[in-house]
Amino acid sequence: MSAALHDPRAFLCHLYDTAVQRALPALNTAAHLPPPPDTEGPRRGRTVVIGAGKAGGAMAAAVDALWPAAAPLSGLVVTRYDHVPPAYRARPGRIEVVEARHPVPDEAGRQAAQRIAAMVQGLTEHDLVLCLVSGGGSALLSLPAPGLTLEDKQAINRALLKSGAAIDEMNCVRKHLSAIKGGRLAALCAPARVVTLLISDVPGDAPEVIASGPTVPDASTCADALAICRRYGIALPPAALAGLESGAFETPKPGDPLFHGHQVHMLATPQQALEAAAEAARAAGVEAHILSDEMEGESRVVGQVQAALARAVARRGAPFAKPCVILSGGETTVTVQGQGGKGGRATEFLLGCAIALQGQPGVHVLAADTDGIDGLEDNAGAIVTPDTLARAAALGLKPPEFLDRHDAYSFFAALGDLVVPGPTYTNVNDFRAVLVN
Repeated sequence: MSAALHDPRAFLCHLYDTAVQRALPALNTAAHLPPPPDTEGPRRGRTVVIGAGKAGGAMAAAVDALWPAAAPLSGLVVTRYDHVPPAYRARPGRIEVVEARHPVPDEAGRQAAQRIAAMVQGLTEHDLVLCLVSGGGSALLSLPAPGLTLEDKQAINRALLKSGAAIDEMNCVRKHLSAIKGGRLAALCAPARVVTLLISDVPGDAPEVIASGPTVPDASTCADALAICRRYGIALPPAALAGLESGAFETPKPGDPLFHGHQVHMLATPQQALEAAAEAARAAGVEAHILSDEMEGESRVVGQVQAALARAVARRGAPFAKPCVILSGGETTVTVQGQGGKGGRATEFLLGCAIALQGQPGVHVLAADTDGIDGLEDNAGAIVTPDTLARAAALGLKPPEFLDRHDAYSFFAALGDLVVPGPTYTNVNDFRAVLVN
């Protein structure tokens, strides 16, 4: 038997840590940096760094460390509260990093977006803009469209988060109600050259979806955004409704000359993180299978489906031979009914999975968000073991009741099964590992 199977918890946490490590900006930025502009002569230019996302602090630190000391560098990046790497916080570099709220925007995010918009005014064709974009940027880079207030954006964001809408649907609405996302930030940078460095947290790795694509063209339309709001019953203030119905809030489209000469580079993706975890599993003597890096749907339902797969492997050795670990990523959703409890996508997935597993022997499951934070809590996720339901029963806990009120965090906290790594300073979305032995 593989040594990894003697301590399933430690093994699953090792796979999670390996996936996160693969997505760290410090390891993935150097190969994608362009040369600095000329520092002398008629083509002399500046380099301005802007950006937003949960990985923003770590991306800024990586660029600052790699950029030539003699080449001018300045800028502003916004990240989530407590997501600035400790070393950069203690000793800031040439790129200023500020913090704001996620997933619902706040005044700090609005002010940061306003400062970034002002910072890129008056650039020339000899200047270079490095835009550092990662998941979470939609909320962190919040500059409402004309006629909208921050309070409007907050209300719409809260409604979207509870609606069960997929991430591409949410970001379609967000970018059309923004003065800076959906390619509009690139327009503000003109005529400077823009190089966008991305860390993907979305199924399919579409640049226009990651953080609502502030510097890339957008093929979606105001009509699309309006249809999404109607589909999920999202109430819109009069200015938002008028802007979408009239097309006044339309975004720059593919083929627009303002994007000519711009470059987009993907630093890290969910698939790469899963492949790194699979290699680590095989190195430990456990076969690994990647289902998909694009799994979506209701978290509890995806948990039930993966539980059914795990039971089939455990009982019949099909479709995979055991021992094995089954990996997946993507972005599931939680449609909140009523007030809602504490928890996020990962813990709701796990509670649905635990109930469906029915204490199946030999199955351990870890699910965690790669940014280190599941929803609004202090955990990345949690772990399910074969005795999860038995231990819950001994404590008088009724799993279906916790699931009904979306309170999976409290369930796993009571069992001592939360995974709490703290902020990881990157974000390639959900990570799920099902170990069957």
